[in-house]
Amino acid sequence: MMRYDLTETHEVSLKMLKEIDRICRKYKIKYMLDAGTLLGAVRHQGFIPWDDDADVVMTRKNYDAFMKVVKRELPDTMELLLPSDFQKGRAFFDFTARIYYKNSRIHEDSLETQYYEGKMNHLWVDLFTLDVLPQNRVNAAITLLLHKIVYGMAMGHRYQLDFGKYGVFYKLAVSGLSAAGRFIPMRVLFALQRMIALKDRKCRSNLCYYSNYQPDYLYVTLQKEWCEQIEDIPFGDTMLMAPKHWHEVLTWIYGDYKKLPPKEQQVPSHATAQIQVYDEEE
Repeated sequence: MMRYDLTETHEVSLKMLKEIDRICRKYKIKYMLDAGTLLGAVRHQGFIPWDDDADVVMTRKNYDAFMKVVKRELPDTMELLLPSDFQKGRAFFDFTARIYYKNSRIHEDSLETQYYEGKMNHLWVDLFTLDVLPQNRVNAAITLLLHKIVYGMAMGHRYQLDFGKYGVFYKLAVSGLSAAGRFIPMRVLFALQRMIALKDRKCRSNLCYYSNYQPDYLYVTLQKEWCEQIEDIPFGDTMLMAPKHWHEVLTWIYGDYKKLPPKEQQVPSHATAQIQVYDEEE
């Protein structure tokens, strides 16, 4: 099993997290460490040793406030990457915004990296959004189904699809939706995705969900109170924001989050080649 030296990766990822933290504190915006980054903060007081990216999440109000200021605040070494930034909005990777570190590379150059104009070939921090999910189960199921349909159609604008990872039902669904989606401009699908994410914002509900994540993460529904109270927790040599109810969040996502995965699963998620970080002068 190939081993990766992720020292530089973690250093760069922490630089990006510190910038996000600086911007948010300057404008009184709340964010939360999320997913594997939150797990690393709690279990390792920093990054999970084999993790090669970073994740933060914001409620819709905070996310929109952050988007208004982030471009002018980021240093020259970092850039905001929106889902609509590929091929002038004509190509699709996913609905997640990111901040990436320009002087880095995580893959060898390929036709796929060229399709995405090299923008997905960097170290990044995912920026997830929490939106309101209806309390009523039927209405909640409709909201999530609509997201899956739009995502499936958007996949028709991806570089290519790997149908081998799907069962028969999902293979047929993805094949049909992606084929239909090729006839719908991505600008329309981006608008539909945002419309669905915002449609329940005035709904009285104690639930929220990750509206801009991929469909296999839509099962994660969080209690609003878990996401509204923030506290600072140690992360490496600094303090970063996390949900005050991090135990409940991690338990819901991972179950027994203190238990380490098997050795064969302790590998980076995104890198297929040795990750490279360049000096700023290069």
